[in-house]
Amino acid sequence: MTGGESGAAQEHPSADDDGFVQWASLRRRRLRRTAYLLCADWSAADDLVQESLVRVYRHWRRIASGEPDAYARKVLTSVFIDERRRPWRRETATATVPEEATVDEPSTVSGPLLDALRQVPPRQRAVLVLRFWEDLSVEQTAQLLGCSTGNVKSQSARGLVRLRELLPEQALTYDEETAR
Repeated sequence: MTGGESGAAQEHPSADDDGFVQWASLRRRRLRRTAYLLCADWSAADDLVQESLVRVYRHWRRIASGEPDAYARKVLTSVFIDERRRPWRRETATATVPEEATVDEPSTVSGPLLDALRQVPPRQRAVLVLRFWEDLSVEQTAQLLGCSTGNVKSQSARGLVRLRELLPEQALTYDEETAR
């Protein structure tokens, strides 16, 4: 590579590239499910995962020896929140149908719960998904979102209160000890 080609793609994949491809192929499905819970749209989930994987790849050499799963969740959540803050970047639906249909994965989240989750503000939704779907601790969630543990606890509590309002007939339980 010459000095002016630092950002250009390499002709031959490196061992780092192979490691990333292997890691991404094993984690993509889980990232997609998490993204779907965040945005409630399989197509948007695919976009979130793609953008996240691009960002993870840019830093792969630095993060490969650490915790790439945690880094990927952080990136995915950040991309989701950033997209919600920038509505002008979102694509709009068209009247024409795509040539190829995409197959949605069956969701383990029920329709009413997913509909209610969609109505929770993005930051609270991110906390709920990371805490209760990804089963992360308050500390891990705070680290991923770059906020305090108190913020995670309050966002969890507010998000669950909102879900209870939206799903009064459902039994959503929240144990204060779990939040700590």
